[in-house]
Amino acid sequence: MRLERLALNKIKIFLTSDDLYERGLSNEDIWKESGKWNQLFHDMLDEASDEFDVEIRGSVAVEIFSLHAQGIIMIITVNDVKEDEVLLDEGYIEMQVRVGGCEVLLFEFNELEDVINLSKRLSSLKIFDGTLYSMNNHYYVLIDDIKPEKTPVTASILSEFGVATLISPFVLEEYGKLIIKNNMVKTILKYFK
Repeated sequence: MRLERLALNKIKIFLTSDDLYERGLSNEDIWKESGKWNQLFHDMLDEASDEFDVEIRGSVAVEIFSLHAQGIIMIITVNDVKEDEVLLDEGYIEMQVRVGGCEVLLFEFNELEDVINLSKRLSSLKIFDGTLYSMNNHYYVLIDDIKPEKTPVTASILSEFGVATLISPFVLEEYGKLIIKNNMVKTILKYFK
């Protein structure tokens, strides 16, 4: 789970599919009335209050966005804010995230060199697939055809070189520049040994 301050009275919470799964929920459960969902929401508010060392009180507005296999984003806006009151500290908090049950792995990289080094590591695991995109001066690696038993180790290696992104694969397909379709690791190793 990742918490990020967007404004004086607004925070963003990103929950991966694994975060939801560990709590016994799925993306589809968002739209259902359930005690588990209510408990998760209150737990997230408590955690945000503790991590940012603030008290979130009064009424809140909640916007929820589902990111297919990546998880969900919640935007929480606290409605009762006084001008001189600081509800949320600067910055964001990154918490431990484990991957499991994901259909797609999508990570962001700052440099092509990181993608090259990633490819060398993935090839040692006999993983040669993946698609490479570029958008807004960043590189994105999408691995969507992975064996379930290799998902945790693959996600771990991806996170050594990049960060999980909140951008959906559909946004990349629409607005990103496709550099290598499928067989990304094999193609990169062909040109960069």
